[in-house]
Amino acid sequence: MEIGIDIQKLSVLISVLIYTFLLLYFISKARKGEKLFLRKIPGIEAVDEAIGRATEMGRSILYVPGLSTIDDVATIASLNILSRVAKKAGEYETDIIVPNRNPVVYTVAKEVIKQAYTSIGRPDLFKEDSVFYVTDSQFGYAASVCGLMVREKTATNFFMGMFWAESLLLAETGASTGAIQIAGTDAITQLPFFVTSCDYTLIGEEFYAASAYLSGEPVLVSTIKAQDFMKLIIGFLLILGGFLGLIGKSYILNFIFPK
Repeated sequence: MEIGIDIQKLSVLISVLIYTFLLLYFISKARKGEKLFLRKIPGIEAVDEAIGRATEMGRSILYVPGLSTIDDVATIASLNILSRVAKKAGEYETDIIVPNRNPVVYTVAKEVIKQAYTSIGRPDLFKEDSVFYVTDSQFGYAASVCGLMVREKTATNFFMGMFWAESLLLAETGASTGAIQIAGTDAITQLPFFVTSCDYTLIGEEFYAASAYLSGEPVLVSTIKAQDFMKLIIGFLLILGGFLGLIGKSYILNFIFPK
């Protein structure tokens, strides 16, 4: 049996090696306590402002962790953001309401909030009825959350995670109550509804960047940093390859995109 190297896939191997090196390099820096810079996103900056607004108005914060299951990466990112929001809400002693569609997500969200309050030395702030399971029905859940927003007059609404057709119902109802709204999702078909109805929207990759940024986890932040550098390298090679291609030297483009 002949064993050889597929030259056409060499660029993939080199890319994986460079990305692995960058990832390990930034993880090492983060674990040594060095602060890694991530570009500020308006939606992230608005989180503290939105929580402060709810505190000033003496109203609750509504946090919707999406309608998907716990094995969805968008739900995991949402729970990371929930931890940060709960800590800040605890510091301000502002109530946070978390309705859930999935029973497993409900259990995890409950523990996330308990740990967030404990980490700031205020476990007494946790209220059993602040995190609850609603229903598995998509529009039954949406109807319940919409009614909650109208009754409680929540000052700040967070919609973070995976959403489907109910996104417009939730965002429009929240906007009609005058609440400041921050949404984040990688559901491309639902982004237009959030963009038009919410004050800030974390779009696609920004949502995961926000999760890493707000959680402060070294591995998550290092992953974002390594991805950014990898994009920079690929962008530089594409521009350089494009210029060289104009003068008839296309070996860089042929290496990146083998025929």
